[in-house]
Amino acid sequence: MRPMRISVLKGGISAEREVSLRTGAAVAAAFRGLGHDVTEVLVEGEDFRLPVGCEAVFIALHGTFGEDGEVQRILEGRGVPYTGCGPESSARAFDKLASKRAFVAAGVPTPEFAVCGPETDRPPMAPPVVVKPPRQGSSVGVTRVTDGARWREALGEALRFDDPVLVERMVFGRELTVGVLGDEALPVVEIVPHEGFYDYANKYTAGRTEYRCPAPLPPGATERVQAAALAAHRSLGCEVYSRVDVLLDADAAPWVLEVNTIPGMTETSLLPKAAAAKGIPFAALCERILGLSLDLRGGSDRKAR
Repeated sequence: MRPMRISVLKGGISAEREVSLRTGAAVAAAFRGLGHDVTEVLVEGEDFRLPVGCEAVFIALHGTFGEDGEVQRILEGRGVPYTGCGPESSARAFDKLASKRAFVAAGVPTPEFAVCGPETDRPPMAPPVVVKPPRQGSSVGVTRVTDGARWREALGEALRFDDPVLVERMVFGRELTVGVLGDEALPVVEIVPHEGFYDYANKYTAGRTEYRCPAPLPPGATERVQAAALAAHRSLGCEVYSRVDVLLDADAAPWVLEVNTIPGMTETSLLPKAAAAKGIPFAALCERILGLSLDLRGGSDRKAR
């Protein structure tokens, strides 16, 4: 790829701002190492400004105003090519309720679910269940409910972030994630927290979680997990890349939880781990994402407004 003037959008307004800052810094460093002219743009809202001459934008914003399609709509309006999913597929993937409905329609295996609001005084299905705000990432506001006594507390926590909330039948099994690059599933990563489940603290506190890649799965399970991940990616109309979270139950059956359209992109993040296992170094992964995005949206001789 020829040297380009690339703007990396980082920060943002969501609960995942700190993670975004780390992703943005890592991506910017990778592109500079490849000889690109990189500007890191700290985003505080929709009035962010791009430098004159910007040829492409790498979106490193997680959560609200990153993965929900809004920043993508703004960039399309400005005529600037950007990385990853478009506005519509971003919005579908970001909204876990919309995702679940798309999974069911496409026959993607996903746990049974229900929709609840403040008036719901008991779990809609027998515990154990997981209570989630539909439009948050990084396990923000997520609570596991193993008996009805914790229901109101869990519902209240999720309602702090969204209304209505998603309630999902809990699947016990191995926690996995699958990167999708282009139209190919990368090696499966197994996530093994030392305690509890893969919540915000276990995700972002060093030493609290072990990662195994490629995941040591039973015969045939890797292929089933990758097929389910690709089916989920396609069911939402996702473009370029994503990371799909999957649980593998005791019968080695995969259950798709969600699709992340802007997964973490530091040297130690899960998508880069999977790419590395495939023989794709971090900088090459960043450039591959940019190249696939430019192929989709066209290279840019247009300048930012």
